[in-house]
Amino acid sequence: MRFSQRIGKKSIRTIFQVDDIDDDLRNRLWNIIYLAFEKISVSYQEYFFKKVWKDFLNLKISDIPTIQGKLSPRKAVEYLGDWFSDAHWFEVYDFIEYLINSGGFEFRDEFIEDCNKALRLEVAAYRIVDKLVVRVNSEEEIQSIEEAISSTDHYKSVNTHLHAALNFLSDRTEPDYRNSIKESISAVEAFCKIIAEDDKATLGTAIAIIERKHKLHGSLKTAIKGLYGYTSDAGGIRHSLLENDADIDFEDAKFMLVSCTAFINFLKGKIIL
Repeated sequence: MRFSQRIGKKSIRTIFQVDDIDDDLRNRLWNIIYLAFEKISVSYQEYFFKKVWKDFLNLKISDIPTIQGKLSPRKAVEYLGDWFSDAHWFEVYDFIEYLINSGGFEFRDEFIEDCNKALRLEVAAYRIVDKLVVRVNSEEEIQSIEEAISSTDHYKSVNTHLHAALNFLSDRTEPDYRNSIKESISAVEAFCKIIAEDDKATLGTAIAIIERKHKLHGSLKTAIKGLYGYTSDAGGIRHSLLENDADIDFEDAKFMLVSCTAFINFLKGKIIL
């Protein structure tokens, strides 16, 4: 995890790579594309690169790199690599989408799976779904995380848990989704203790106090207690790992972080701390 992430100096939008692509993600995606290029059959290469030149790059086919008058796949790939390095983030996704829909076998199931793995590992806000690049992190989700972190900076325990949850989730080298979930629900528990004015209360006890004092809707109370139960039952997140424990992935951890920050924001707005 980078220093800027650990101390909270990177914005949520940068961490989730919403309107940008950092060098690590760009390099991962290019390597996947490069390896796919290597699988293109010799008989198909000239047709493929000419198609890229005229249909995607919108360049003159007569300017495509050649050696002794014949198209050079190696030089064509070098040109595309230079273009890819300088392309805007949205052009990178345009190119990936173009390749997937180009009809080549090299850019189908395995290619899509590898791209999605790279996007997941580098915490990009996009995934390939049904041969299209789509955003999986909504503006509301990002705003929820941003608001909860910025509005709890004077509640040290809550803020510490939220930062830890985000850091575990966004660690590009060793993401820890299980501990991210633990920290997310711990942030809710810490905040509820503050509202209930009882440091020793469990989350269930604290929510009961909040419900009684502030007329918390019963369904909302049930929902947050259900999330807590998910992390606390016999095969849950907060217990030691067992052989039959469910696998925890990025989507699980992101869902918990967004849900918990939304609940914290709701409580803060309703009770006006």
